Amino acid sequence: MSIRKLICMSVVSAAIGLADTASAHDYGFAGLLSKGNKGEMPQLTLAAGKPVASGPITLKSGMYYEMLIVGDGSAELALSGPEFFRAVWIDEIVVNDLEVRPFGLSSIEFDDAGEMEIGFIAIKPGRYRIAIPGTTGETQGVDITIK
Repeated sequence: MSIRKLICMSVVSAAIGLADTASAHDYGFAGLLSKGNKGEMPQLTLAAGKPVASGPITLKSGMYYEMLIVGDGSAELALSGPEFFRAVWIDEIVVNDLEVRPFGLSSIEFDDAGEMEIGFIAIKPGRYRIAIPGTTGETQGVDITIK
């Protein structure tokens, strides 16, 4: 069986498992979303004149991550990375304790100060960049590698 088929089967299995949220909350997550399968990811920052991240980020395919993005409100700023967001399966986006479960994502934007958390499973290995649109500075984005 090809790697691509295995990954697709894993994503479909995870999506089916998440559809029954009552049992997931009652009994805890298994498989891809189990506690032992959760990776750590550094916080990203959206602030005028400040770096988005402290350096490149490396993720492991098949692991669950929570991307915390904090905007300080110093400017209206966005992060764009459609290639990265197509390489992951997004579980949910949480803003002000409101949860959104999107089918896909291309970019996010902060008009004011606040926090956003994006829970996802890294799927497709490769090198990706998410960055503030229209910027060219190295620190105005972050390189993410999925291994």
